[in-house]
Amino acid sequence: MARVTIPSEKRQLDEPKAVAEYLAPHGIIFEQWGVERDLRADASNEEILEAYKPEVEKLKQQGGYVVADVINVTPETPNIDALIQKFNKEHTHSEDEVRFIVQGSGLFHIHPKNGPVFGIRLDAGDLINVPAGTEHWFDFCEDRRVRAIRLFKEKEGWTPKYIENGVHAEYAPVCWGPAYIPVSPGALKTTVGA
Repeated sequence: MARVTIPSEKRQLDEPKAVAEYLAPHGIIFEQWGVERDLRADASNEEILEAYKPEVEKLKQQGGYVVADVINVTPETPNIDALIQKFNKEHTHSEDEVRFIVQGSGLFHIHPKNGPVFGIRLDAGDLINVPAGTEHWFDFCEDRRVRAIRLFKEKEGWTPKYIENGVHAEYAPVCWGPAYIPVSPGALKTTVGA
């Protein structure tokens, strides 16, 4: 279940409709797809893409995407720390960042030009489209495990353009369970529900 947290406002949104409505003015598309597919936990990337082919093809047509792949990160992934470092610093891309979470979870932080930084925890079944040029970063959750379908407009994929003096260091580096709220200086100091 997706959750938006706005630390400076000490506020969380858990209801899917409220999450989508909060993200829409930032140009972020949020949807939930069913994950009740006939897939084994160890399904191949090709099997995953085939299982979600109708949804992926629809997104390709709507957004002009030409490539879809599957990223699979586990604690056993070689060079996982280097991979995490690629995602967890504030950056932008020249194209949209589209992710559908098949298994696991992760946390996007968004740093909009007008408004407070907010986090979006995504779990299996959640789809997000972060528009090109949006300042953001991504952190893995406590189990460092996520499997996601990605879509790209260029066959080579995107390259991050890191923000000098980005604000990512002011926020918790990982999400911790369903009651997680990112913490920034002067913002909420405790976890909701703890």
